[in-house]
Amino acid sequence: MLDKIIFGDNQFFGINHMSEEKAQALSEKFRDLKAITEVIDLAYDAGIRAFMINTHNRAKDICDHFRNNASRFSELHLYPSMPYAHKYANAVAEKGLFGALNDMMLKGTGMAGLMGILSKGGSIVFEKDMLKVMQLLIDMEMKIFKDLNVKVMFLQNIVTDLLLGFGIKAVFVEFTNYIREKYHVEPGFVTLNMPRLVDFLLDCGIENPIVCSAINKAGYFMNPDAESYETTLRQKQFRPMAMSILASGAVLPEEAVKYVARQSGIQSIVFGASSQQHIRQTKELIDRYL
Repeated sequence: MLDKIIFGDNQFFGINHMSEEKAQALSEKFRDLKAITEVIDLAYDAGIRAFMINTHNRAKDICDHFRNNASRFSELHLYPSMPYAHKYANAVAEKGLFGALNDMMLKGTGMAGLMGILSKGGSIVFEKDMLKVMQLLIDMEMKIFKDLNVKVMFLQNIVTDLLLGFGIKAVFVEFTNYIREKYHVEPGFVTLNMPRLVDFLLDCGIENPIVCSAINKAGYFMNPDAESYETTLRQKQFRPMAMSILASGAVLPEEAVKYVARQSGIQSIVFGASSQQHIRQTKELIDRYL
């Protein structure tokens, strides 16, 4: 059973797709880890128990906060989203390919883990097996969430939609199987084209997939259009999660939640906020209408 309300983290990393000015203000506000953890604490105190975290460079610090306060966060559910593409791009630009791989894959790894990575790495070099590359990245990212309760591991939309465009079924199937078999958590997929992805996942034989996509009254990030989203929600068997419900501020909170709640089968709403008032207001609206 998915959590009905999930607190997102875009605001912590200065992400606002509608306004560079707002994005810069958020980036400055959350420059310090303490500012981030204070908002997380406000959300938890408001009764929110589920958090979606991108595997950004700050993700480990946030997870350390959860681990260091394990009794306080005993009911915590995490919904990580990986890979955070900018993290890899920045690391390669700064340190080169091999320097980035050494830093990200080998740092903090014990002998047993190192042998496992090298065995996969050998296969990468000699077999050029991209599925093993994917497994290696998953293993690396999952280390961030060690000893925490991960409920769903999402494939980020930048990767999901790229692979969808190429129609590479094997990666979706292997991602699903690897996440379930090794980590015993549910796989999920973030996308900017929900109708096409749902059809593709079902065609891959992935039953009742978890798909997180923008769903909002403005049609923002709903490709190809809102009508096709509403049709897919009515007709297809999957577990939809709604994000970007406020369309980066273009839709008022009550209108936003009411629109999403009217759609068929919505199981969860992911939202981000940076103040106690907005957190409590949005949670109350979701509890009332969904």
